[in-house]
Amino acid sequence: MKIAIIVEGKTEKAFLPHLRDFLKNRLAGETPKLDVLPYDGRIPKEEKLRRVVENLLGGSKPADHVIALTDVYTGGTSPDFLDAQDAKKKMRQWVGAEPRFHPHVAQYDFEAWLLPYWPTIQKLAKHNKGAPGGNPETVNHHNPPAYRIKEIFEIGKCRKAMSSLAMQRGF
Repeated sequence: MKIAIIVEGKTEKAFLPHLRDFLKNRLAGETPKLDVLPYDGRIPKEEKLRRVVENLLGGSKPADHVIALTDVYTGGTSPDFLDAQDAKKKMRQWVGAEPRFHPHVAQYDFEAWLLPYWPTIQKLAKHNKGAPGGNPETVNHHNPPAYRIKEIFEIGKCRKAMSSLAMQRGF
């Protein structure tokens, strides 16, 4: 089985080793081949998303299923989605009645799932900036987790990009 996963960028792509381990421990027999397609900051929308999904499910080496992983917060001046439910609904409408297409959404930011590892982030960034308070999944569009993580690296002694954190954490 082959599963194509459409993601927004490097942080999402970096979680693959953990996804493979997760699947290996839960599936009997052969685990599916995962083919990840990172986009630069946001996955395609509307007609372009439909074409991408059709191409992945067809062609010379077709995927058996396609997963699209996006954030509610996609940057830009105006949000594309109101919330996670709205994002899933719109992606399904754009792609059409394709049962092998599976949209998934982080409520605001995929990077929210890195915030529980704040002590590791502090160590890698070489800065002691305090952790953001509250539940990471309730962060609003004005200060998303990706910005918070980027900020600690910018003010810290380690100025590597946020994606290097994700790679080192194995996400």
